[in-house]
Amino acid sequence: MKLGRVTLHQIRLPLVHYFETSFGRTTERDIILVEVESEGVSGWGEVTASEHPFYSQEWTASAWIILRDYVAPRVLGREFQSAPEIAPLTAHIRDHYMARGGLEAAVWDLEARSAGVPLWKLIGGGSRREIPCGVSIGIHDTVPQLLDAIGRELAAGYQRIKIKIKPGWDVDVVRQVRERYASIPLMADANSAYNLAHADHLRLLDEFQLMMIEQPLGHDDIIDHAALQARLSTPLCLDESIRTARQAEQAIQMRACGIINVKLGRVGGFGEARRVHDLAAAAHIPVWCGGMLESGVGRAHNIALSTLPNFILPGDVSASRRYWQRDIIHPAVEVTPRGTIAIRDDPGFGYELDRDYIRHLTVRQESLV
Repeated sequence: MKLGRVTLHQIRLPLVHYFETSFGRTTERDIILVEVESEGVSGWGEVTASEHPFYSQEWTASAWIILRDYVAPRVLGREFQSAPEIAPLTAHIRDHYMARGGLEAAVWDLEARSAGVPLWKLIGGGSRREIPCGVSIGIHDTVPQLLDAIGRELAAGYQRIKIKIKPGWDVDVVRQVRERYASIPLMADANSAYNLAHADHLRLLDEFQLMMIEQPLGHDDIIDHAALQARLSTPLCLDESIRTARQAEQAIQMRACGIINVKLGRVGGFGEARRVHDLAAAAHIPVWCGGMLESGVGRAHNIALSTLPNFILPGDVSASRRYWQRDIIHPAVEVTPRGTIAIRDDPGFGYELDRDYIRHLTVRQESLV
């Protein structure tokens, strides 16, 4: 294959309901879609960077520049046999995993479509025909609103509930959730809102039998997480800290976590995601697929990733309608009443693009040859 064109599409997609974390409140998403073309076939990827550099150092505007000026020029016109050859071409670009991963994922989709096979098969997945689904619920204005939101998601069939926490919205909130929903699989995600001085306070969460506490400490920390994990009975899950397989290996060696959240964009694409998956599996550390408020393109990629065998915990891959009045793919992603998403066998990521709607949402576009 040879990439003859890379087209960047920035779309603006309003959320059905605001989503709030310790970083702030999001009401709409600015998303970069990466389209790669070879011999009349297109593959699509999604850059999962947020609008601001709060989750990581990447954001939508920076990703556009990195893709346009650094990533695309290094892959355009290059002959390659398979998608794993793409990531090494941009590996000398420091960080910027989401920008690089958006293009890398598009090439995997391109190869799968060219071969007429589903993406999950090309990446070595397929260990399950349905993936288990959890849901991530942001911070609400009041606890009763949060409790009602949890009830709606449970009624929709989701197998696991994740709630966002931050200082001032943590122990008492989790206690009230447990009083209402005593036995549901429940986890708390802090998005790096605490430091090691909060260890005694975080230990109060042990009484609530949480599945995990996700990324309570620094976004780039492993050492303090190891110290905190030694003081807690609740497993810690690392998210922001794990951007490479090497960092996953170090975290496992230091016993800094009992679970790893694998986000496709955060680790730079399918190649590195598979390496993190394999390392964790060898160490008997379960993984699950996290979400970044993706459109249908990124959601479809997450579904394929979640078919790898060590994705044994329900991920944040939920139905399109939880986030979007109208998604950019056909059909929209749906969750069964038992809280699963069925795997599709269509070539590539398995869904049709709603190109008319994408054009309607596009705020800027640039083709590179």
